[in-house]
Amino acid sequence: MVKAPKGYRHRTRKVFSKHIREKGAVPPLSLLMIDYKPGDKVHIVVNPAIHKGMPHRRYHGKTGIIIGKRGKAYIVKVTLGDKEKTLFIRPEHLRPAKA
Repeated sequence: MVKAPKGYRHRTRKVFSKHIREKGAVPPLSLLMIDYKPGDKVHIVVNPAIHKGMPHRRYHGKTGIIIGKRGKAYIVKVTLGDKEKTLFIRPEHLRPAKA
């Protein structure tokens, strides 16, 4: 048997797949123009078409808090189990949380 791959995007066939009408589309400009402030809650929704600033698949669907900004990316604090992680994510992969 061949050894299973252990790359950064392994086992993402279903997680990072888009619906048929979303394929090839760039993210809407309204999502990129949102200016998040420290303390804002955001949902991490990975856009698989954009590879820069993409978080690991384990953070897909998680909710975090904006801490600050570094370049074009935002610094997001996410709790994963009993640990707190600090991620650097570009706005293409973030959605504002309603609550």
